[in-house]
Amino acid sequence: MLRTRIIPCLLLKGQGLVKTIKFQSPTYIGDPINAVKIFNDKEVDELVFLDITATLENRPPNFKLLRQITDECFMPLAYGGGIRSIDQIAQLLKAGIEKVIINSAAYLDQRFLAEAVRIFGSSTLVVSIDVKKKLLGKHVVYIKSGTYATKEDPVAYAKRIEELGAGEILLNSINADGTMKGYDLSLIRAVSHNVSIPVVACGGAGSIQDLRLAKEAGASAVAAGSMFVFQGPNRAVLISYPQIRDLEEKLDSA
Repeated sequence: MLRTRIIPCLLLKGQGLVKTIKFQSPTYIGDPINAVKIFNDKEVDELVFLDITATLENRPPNFKLLRQITDECFMPLAYGGGIRSIDQIAQLLKAGIEKVIINSAAYLDQRFLAEAVRIFGSSTLVVSIDVKKKLLGKHVVYIKSGTYATKEDPVAYAKRIEELGAGEILLNSINADGTMKGYDLSLIRAVSHNVSIPVVACGGAGSIQDLRLAKEAGASAVAAGSMFVFQGPNRAVLISYPQIRDLEEKLDSA
């Protein structure tokens, strides 16, 4: 069994799966149910689904689709997108979601996050932090699917999220998203070294070496999208997952 969690991160837009580059230009890559079936066969330990338009469209999670997904999913599933109420979290858990990922609502209403932690427990609540590196190298937290800059420093924000009781942070680099050129290691290092809760690095993975470097920078787990859905220099759609033996040799033995 792998010591490091390696998590496919899949993006929902409407009824389908897409992949973005730097949070823009979503490309359709297929049906979410088919993707889940493939990852079942690959014996993946955990999956993340993020609905990238729910918050922007001011709509709730697509509970019908999520129930269809969880019915097919043999592994723990985390979901984020459009979550803004305690009732929605309860519905997600009832539908079979194991972890609930909150982004914009956690920033805009920290009392909501604290209340959710009180009711459902820290282990259920993940806060997603989307970060963009500005021209002079400063990291800034963004919300609303990367469309709104908060002027918040990600390290200070991560500390506050931890104090409010979040059980985990999903740390996503907007600049690296979909590029397959490696994680933002300085961002991972800064955040993970300043909080004690697990930090899941996301954005930029293109190889097992990238996963290893993120782990060495302090990530407790690593998530990736393009690496698991594209093949070759022309980014042909092919959902895959590395052989466990390769991951053990190149990642966990590092």
